[in-house]
Amino acid sequence: MTTSAIHPPTTTAPTPRWARFIQPTIALFARIPDSLIALIGRFSIAAVFWKSGQTKIEGLAIDLIDGTFTLGIPRLSESALTLFQDEYRLPLVPPELAAPMAALAEHVFPILILLGLATRFSALALLGMTLVIQTFVYPGAYPTHGVWVAVLLYLIAKGPGVLSIDHGIARRYRPA
Repeated sequence: MTTSAIHPPTTTAPTPRWARFIQPTIALFARIPDSLIALIGRFSIAAVFWKSGQTKIEGLAIDLIDGTFTLGIPRLSESALTLFQDEYRLPLVPPELAAPMAALAEHVFPILILLGLATRFSALALLGMTLVIQTFVYPGAYPTHGVWVAVLLYLIAKGPGVLSIDHGIARRYRPA
């Protein structure tokens, strides 16, 4: 038996029209800069946690999107403490401690993420908070929390991108 009988010659089929369109489109998508993805992710996840933190305090209200600005000394709202006592009921952490800790975390870490300062560590802190929320508070909200986890993991893995303080610090102190 000859080689050609065992392995008949293969013919290459012409590339379908749709493949000629899809391949360049995928190549174009691959050119989306990581820094753009990181910037959008930073802004979005910071907004989610900031807006949640704003519901827990009185005396300070800042919302760049709807133009709300009330500058004052922030204090924990009574409703926040009630929320932690009646609805959230975290194990191991008393509501009198959990409520102010959550309010502080939901203000400090989003600001750091938005600035791109200590981004990976801030994202890690919010990831921990998200896992606590998912596990103990709203276990049915996994679609929403899954999106948060994806954004936070991206920031932890890839960093904040070039439009960040972290990037400037890294460039300044990079070994020669």
